[in-house]
Amino acid sequence: MAHDTEASDTAQAHEVAVLVPAAGRGTRLGGPRKQFRMLGDAPLLVQTLRAFDRHPAVGHLIVAVPSTDVQATTDRLQEAALHKLSAVVSGGASRQASVAHALRAVPSPVEVVLVHDAVRPFIRPNYIEAVIEASRTHGAAALAVPVADTLRRGADGTFQDTVPRDGLYRMQTPQGFRRAWLERAHQAPAPEAPRTDDVGLVQAQGHTVHIVEGSARNFKVTTPSDWALAQQLWPHWSTEPLQ
Repeated sequence: MAHDTEASDTAQAHEVAVLVPAAGRGTRLGGPRKQFRMLGDAPLLVQTLRAFDRHPAVGHLIVAVPSTDVQATTDRLQEAALHKLSAVVSGGASRQASVAHALRAVPSPVEVVLVHDAVRPFIRPNYIEAVIEASRTHGAAALAVPVADTLRRGADGTFQDTVPRDGLYRMQTPQGFRRAWLERAHQAPAPEAPRTDDVGLVQAQGHTVHIVEGSARNFKVTTPSDWALAQQLWPHWSTEPLQ
């Protein structure tokens, strides 16, 4: 029976792929491309991938990088001993294009696809699991954090009206989808209003996306202050028990 359970868990893991678009230049942070800055003992991208590589429900990792970096990144990630790395592909001119390119490399048995930011390394296994399960149950799900701050519009250097924050969320990743839903969303004509993430693309197809409440600690490294915070947190984060 134990053998049957192990085989079932392995088969289920191979149904889940994680796409990581890492082709951006990260101009807001400045300096070297942030994906390859060292965070602890490895580049930021590697630390992010490790969180998924260690997760038993994940079967495949697919990374999209600039076309000129495919071989070098492949070598680098193989040296990092990422056991579930399936492919490093050429990204596109936008995040959306990079996800679309990575999606083409997903193996045929995969039923659930997650998309995760390359520079969001502070993701815990319980959140990955929650998004996977919600995606299986509802078809699409994403991490998000309720907005806690007061929101006001501004114009000409002055505050305008207050925006009610009830029901507002700051989107995070991973975002998870039934594979067929995500494929159709990326194959559809581009919507008139730009979509900044895959949730927007899937919603444009008429699908409902389930909310999985995330954590403020699962932040994206975008600005110099984000990078400074990541460096401060990492020594403690990397020694905390996984949960």
